[in-house]
Amino acid sequence: MNHLGTKEIKTQRLTLRKFNENDAVMAYRNWTSDEKVIKFLTWPVHQSVDVTKKVLNDWIESYQDLSFYQWAIVLDEINEPIGSISVVDINEQTNMVHIGYCIGSQWWHQGITSEAFAAVIQYLFEEVKVNRIETQHEPNNPNSGKVMKKCGLTYEGTLRQAMHSNQGIVDACVYGILASEYFQKKQ
Repeated sequence: MNHLGTKEIKTQRLTLRKFNENDAVMAYRNWTSDEKVIKFLTWPVHQSVDVTKKVLNDWIESYQDLSFYQWAIVLDEINEPIGSISVVDINEQTNMVHIGYCIGSQWWHQGITSEAFAAVIQYLFEEVKVNRIETQHEPNNPNSGKVMKKCGLTYEGTLRQAMHSNQGIVDACVYGILASEYFQKKQ
């Protein structure tokens, strides 16, 4: 892989960029305090903006590492971050990255997550030169699977009791796409 870090990416409606300290209040208001958002995720709802500030500060410090990828999903029309998308795991031996994402429930079902994920997929295959992108969701969150399919990932199976979320120990529906598949679809 050719690690380049979290570079800014523009799409039709979005700017994907690094977080900064000024984002904490908006992040807290728009998704980190939203019980609906975290229902199927692995981290607890933030009880105060101070928790969000601490998380963002950790991410901001991590931007020095070019193998760290964490984008704020900024909706251009309001110029506020409404979610995040990131590489949550890397396997250097297989050139594989695992993606995680979330946006505030107010912006669900508008194609925003798919737009952000498609842009990150393009960046990771074309510039970072990953070989495989994968992600997963729990069966009770099928809308996340719809995002994965819309972005060209293939459902590869369900791993039984393979992850822990705010729902407890749950199954994991795994999706993946290979660089060869991505480039073949682009032709």
